[in-house]
Amino acid sequence: MKTLIIFFPSIESGGVEKNFYYLLSYFCKKFSKIIVITSSKVNKNSYPNKIHFLSLNSILFNKGRTIKSIACFFLGLSLYSNKRKIILSFQSNIYSIILSKIINSKIIIRLNTSPDKYINTPLKKLIFKFFYNLSDGIIVNSFEFQKKLKKITKLNPQVIYNPIALPNKINKKKINFFKKFNNLKILSIGRLTDQKDHSTLIKSLNLLKNEGFKFKSYLIGRGYNYSKILSEIKNYSLDDYIKLGGYKKKAYQFMNDADLFVLTSKYEGLPNVLIEAQYFGIPIISSDCPSGPKEILINGRAGILFKTGNYHDLKNKIKFFVRNKKFFSRKIKFAKKNLFRFSNKIIGEKYYRLLDKQLNE
Repeated sequence: MKTLIIFFPSIESGGVEKNFYYLLSYFCKKFSKIIVITSSKVNKNSYPNKIHFLSLNSILFNKGRTIKSIACFFLGLSLYSNKRKIILSFQSNIYSIILSKIINSKIIIRLNTSPDKYINTPLKKLIFKFFYNLSDGIIVNSFEFQKKLKKITKLNPQVIYNPIALPNKINKKKINFFKKFNNLKILSIGRLTDQKDHSTLIKSLNLLKNEGFKFKSYLIGRGYNYSKILSEIKNYSLDDYIKLGGYKKKAYQFMNDADLFVLTSKYEGLPNVLIEAQYFGIPIISSDCPSGPKEILINGRAGILFKTGNYHDLKNKIKFFVRNKKFFSRKIKFAKKNLFRFSNKIIGEKYYRLLDKQLNE
C-alpha cells in the first residue's frame, strides 16, 4: 500500500493552494492513502473523502508559519509506522526534511518562489544547501527558477509547471464597477502585499489619468497593504478610476469582463493568474520579474512584459495596448495554443512518476 504524506502547515487562499487542490484530485487516483499534515482550518467537505487530514487547528497554533510548522512536525511523528510512504512538502521544507529522517520516509520538496529573497547570506546558503541535499528530490515550477537554484546551491531540481484545471462550465460574473463603462477596463488579481507591488500599477494609472486616458481598474485581493493601497488611490484622486474588490473565491469568473489583465509583481514562482488569463483569452501585460511571467508569456510572444517596478514603462505598454489591439489578438492565439503545458493531467502524471520512482527505489 502506497501512502502519500503531504506537509502543508499553512493552507491559505492563493496560487499555491490552488495547485495543491488540483494535485490532490489527481493523486487520489494513484495512491492507496493520502494524509495531509496541516495546522490550518480546512473545509474537509471540499476535498475527496479519500484524503485524511492530520491537523491541529487552534488559537495556539495559528500564530504564524513557524509555529504552524513546528506543530505539524510533531503531528507527523505519529506516522512512523506507515509502510511505503513518501512526503511531498509544500512549505517549511527544513522541518519536513528533518521529519522524513525521523520517521524513515522518502521526501520530495516543492519550492514555490525564486530563491533570491531567502538565500541572501552565506550562512543561509550553507543551511539551505545542507538540508536540501538531504531530500530525495526537489521540484521547482520554472526553468528560470531552476537555473537560479543551480547557481546558488549546485542542486539539480526538476521543473514541473503549476497545473491549471478550470471547470468546463464557468459562471462568468460581471464587475459592477465596470457597468455601463465602454472604455478601457483593467483587471488585476493578487494579494495586497509588497510582493505584488500594486503601487507601480497605481502610479502608472495616475500618469494615464493625467494624460486624459479614460479607464477603470478593478483590483481583486486582500492583504496587509489594503489601507496603504487605499490611501495611495485617494492621494492620487483615483477613487473614480480604481476600485478595490476584496477577496473573491473564484476570481477567474470576473476575467471575461475586462479588456486587459495586468500583473506588477516584484517576484513570483509561476503565477497561476497569468495562466488563467491566457485561458480566458485576455491580453496580458506583466512585470518581467523573477521568475515565471517571462516563461508563461514565452519571452513576450504571448503577452507584453514591462521592466519590474518601472511605472513609466508600464504606462507606455498600456498606451501601446490601447493603440494596437489587433497586435495583441495574435499573442492571445499563440498563448492558447501553448496552454497544454499546464494541463492538470500532464502535471499530475509528472508529479506521480517522480514520487513513484522514489517509492520503488
